[in-house]
Amino acid sequence: MNRALSIGDFTVWGLSEGHFLLDGGAMFGVIPKPLWEKKAPADGLNRIKLGLNSILIKTPGAVVLVETGIGTKGGKRLSEIYDVHLEPGLVPSIAAAGFKPEDVDFVINTHLHFDHCGGNTLIAEGGALAPTFPRARYVLQRAEWEDALHPTERDRSGYPQENFLPLESAGRVHFVEGDAEIVPGVDVVATPGHTRAHQSVRVRSQGRTLFYLGDLVPTAAHVPLAYVMSYDLFPVETLKTKKKVYEQAIREDWILALVHDPVHYFGRVAASGRKYEFVPLEPQETFERYRRAN
Repeated sequence: MNRALSIGDFTVWGLSEGHFLLDGGAMFGVIPKPLWEKKAPADGLNRIKLGLNSILIKTPGAVVLVETGIGTKGGKRLSEIYDVHLEPGLVPSIAAAGFKPEDVDFVINTHLHFDHCGGNTLIAEGGALAPTFPRARYVLQRAEWEDALHPTERDRSGYPQENFLPLESAGRVHFVEGDAEIVPGVDVVATPGHTRAHQSVRVRSQGRTLFYLGDLVPTAAHVPLAYVMSYDLFPVETLKTKKKVYEQAIREDWILALVHDPVHYFGRVAASGRKYEFVPLEPQETFERYRRAN
């Protein structure tokens, strides 16, 4: 079910493509299982449930989609490995918010791992690959693109090129380098650590801010500083980036959006001594609160 927030003059929907399972040990890095399993129970194969959460932003001048999930091209093998459940699916979730793929002006990928950009493309009539959002410009960090084209043996399987190469052929790629404004009130912000050029998305209107974290902090269970994924290529950089984001988020009262939490779309981070904790929001109450405030 979609969740909606009013951020000043903007509306932001939290969308669900569905969920999948990933190895819990890999998701929590050096944290022992007796600690992380309290936050994210594992199945018999040591896998934990992860959401596939996108956000859709409606500004006075544009419709912006952040993240496109796993998509529908993965096939049986991918579904079996990760127990993928695409319910309701991204496009139906967008439709429930009142939009069609043709309405989207910009698509932002935080990075190009398969579970964040798989829905960028689809198999069109005749079997050719085409952009799922035909009018959209796809906003990507140039360094992330280069790394996805030339991955190491460690992360090659995470970058299926059918998710992004057809965008270049279609002339739909919009490269940025570091922080950049995409439309008034919507910026990409460099948040390195998970990958060299990972980016997050900041939404600002009338003094209110929402920050989509991406894989900097994939779930509420990853809010503690040391809870860093083994998938992160630069884990110490992730920790430093988390600290920086948290300090500004607390100081400026940001709402945070989570890409992989199976329960929470939105919340805040709070400091408790030297520790940080996630404070979930009741989305409809938050919508009403922000609507009254503006």
